[in-house]
Amino acid sequence: MASSLRSLVDDDSRYQKSFQLFLERSSEHECMRDFIHNKLPDILASIGDGKSHLNVIGVGSGAGEIDLEMLSQLHLKHPGVTVDNEVVEPSSQQLHNYRVLVSQKPGLDYIKFTWNKMTASEFEEQWKVKKMTKKADFIHMLQMLYYVKDPGATISFFQGLLNKKGKLLIILVSGESGWGKLWRTYRNQLCNTEISQCVTTEDIRSFLDSKGVRYESYELPSQMDISECFTEGDEKGELLLDFLTEVMDFSKAASPELKSGVLELLRHPDCSVESDGKVMFNNNLEVIVIEQLT
Repeated sequence: MASSLRSLVDDDSRYQKSFQLFLERSSEHECMRDFIHNKLPDILASIGDGKSHLNVIGVGSGAGEIDLEMLSQLHLKHPGVTVDNEVVEPSSQQLHNYRVLVSQKPGLDYIKFTWNKMTASEFEEQWKVKKMTKKADFIHMLQMLYYVKDPGATISFFQGLLNKKGKLLIILVSGESGWGKLWRTYRNQLCNTEISQCVTTEDIRSFLDSKGVRYESYELPSQMDISECFTEGDEKGELLLDFLTEVMDFSKAASPELKSGVLELLRHPDCSVESDGKVMFNNNLEVIVIEQLT
């Protein structure tokens, strides 16, 4: 049963505010950068097979900070190679931020950017309508499989776009994270399946295992300071609660029982650790890397 609560993604302005606060309060980008600098180069080493041009697709690229970090590592691993980079991002504000970031960064002349203001599902539909035959050498999907109706079908579509030796990289919250516990407990109350799915890497690995798809996975330890969530009426705490639950104005919209249950669970040792007066939520991520269908 889908939740009757209004999804946070219905209001892009509030979503962007809560997302920015989440980035400030969490080590998400820090742990992604650590992975990009220490693990990704080896993953990227084998793509391309000696070609002078590579096709990249970024799905859910946001404001581009992480995208550009990955493209930088790709350039270091394959110097002299030109890149066609398809950016898929539904938020006008995030796309604008990405363009600004590109304009401010020198040395990106080896990349041709194609901007697609659309969801992953719209991109897939357009690709099929145009009967595109272009293949990709590297596709990355960062924290976006929550926002497609059928995550498994979306993975299968993008895996089908991979070139020989191509790689599809997925980053999602770990099934062992606080999110995993929250969603396993309150999926029916919080998740509007028309808009978002409460999926973790546990769900994705189950899908891949059922299809016999081989993959590699990497754990990314991360945490998030949610202390303000427990101060009634705190503006930042309300935004963080909205982000954690994916519900617009969660504190006002949720029933008293649901609100107290969620707050109790968020503070539970299964989800968070209390230290030095702060409540640190387990925001662990996992990277899944898939190769071309064989």
